[in-house]
Amino acid sequence: DFTQQVTFDIKKCDVHGLEEGPADTSVLTRDQGLGLYRSMQTIRCMEQHVDLLYRQKLILGPCHLYIGQEACAVGIEASIDKADHLITSYRSHGFSFTRGVSVREILAEITGRRGGVSKGRGGPMHMYAPNFYGGNGIVGSQVPLGAGVALACQYRGNDQICVAVYGDGAANQGQLFEAYNMAALWKLPIIFVCENNRYAKWTPMQRVSACTDLYKRADYIPGLRVDGMDVLCVREASKFAKDHCQSGKGPIILELQTYRFHRHGTADRHPSYRNEAEVQEYSNKDPISRLAGQVIHANMTSAQEFEEIDMEIRKEVEEASQFAITDQEPPLHDLCNYVYHNSPPLKIRGIHRWATLVSIGNTL
Repeated sequence: DFTQQVTFDIKKCDVHGLEEGPADTSVLTRDQGLGLYRSMQTIRCMEQHVDLLYRQKLILGPCHLYIGQEACAVGIEASIDKADHLITSYRSHGFSFTRGVSVREILAEITGRRGGVSKGRGGPMHMYAPNFYGGNGIVGSQVPLGAGVALACQYRGNDQICVAVYGDGAANQGQLFEAYNMAALWKLPIIFVCENNRYAKWTPMQRVSACTDLYKRADYIPGLRVDGMDVLCVREASKFAKDHCQSGKGPIILELQTYRFHRHGTADRHPSYRNEAEVQEYSNKDPISRLAGQVIHANMTSAQEFEEIDMEIRKEVEEASQFAITDQEPPLHDLCNYVYHNSPPLKIRGIHRWATLVSIGNTL
């Protein structure tokens, strides 16, 4: 008896350099709604387990959670194809999942185990999949790389696009404006996506940016400012942006206004730069609860069905978490493998000058 398709009203995007923007409605089927919910809830549950593993000292090094921003990754993925390309920053766990990496491979990679997607070498930042060029640890570095991927798409004439994702903390990087210029000059099929979660680490955006309208930053590139806490808004804006790129009009900028519910990184100990009223305001806009409320109110599903989905997700994540702490770490003699692609074995200096390791150039 559930309703199979509903048209929802969504927030209208702010527009720059365009005659019109995306529609202010979104058609959603029941299967799509359940799929969007499952993806966002899986990312949320997975990230909560990552936080727990970090507190148990089972994760070493910096680790950046995606809790609160799930609508961005899930909405973008719902609008592009697996043949399209995506590159993002070090806050990459959500995009790793939407691009096809399993929860088991993600958690095992974060704990540095052999069963991880990068065989334990990448850690929390560096995960990869077909047409997914991973998280990048250097702030803003992924944007010109994304422009290069878009140039390859254009050169090959394959009608594919690239999505280059960065945060508001990278928005003042000079390399972004160089990538903007080249992309506009050559009309590259690239969507520049700024996940604006309001803070560059601990610094409010308005303290470091003379212009806080990030979708207008490249005056000669059109842009949209989107409600990044609504997965349907993100999906429709991303569809619009992809159509824009594939029509030969060149690049476009999406500013997704979102919010991270946790600290910048799991090691942070001073969340006092945000007041409780602000955190509560955005908690009330939780993208998962928001979508769930919409589809239940529209009689597309029931709270009981969501509870069943939640139980399935918890079981999957708990099993993956157990694997991530029991799987073997990569042995030392594998440390230097895959430095080069398809090259003959070569000797590499080990941890001191008297030790020698061998690098095998096979593909992963």
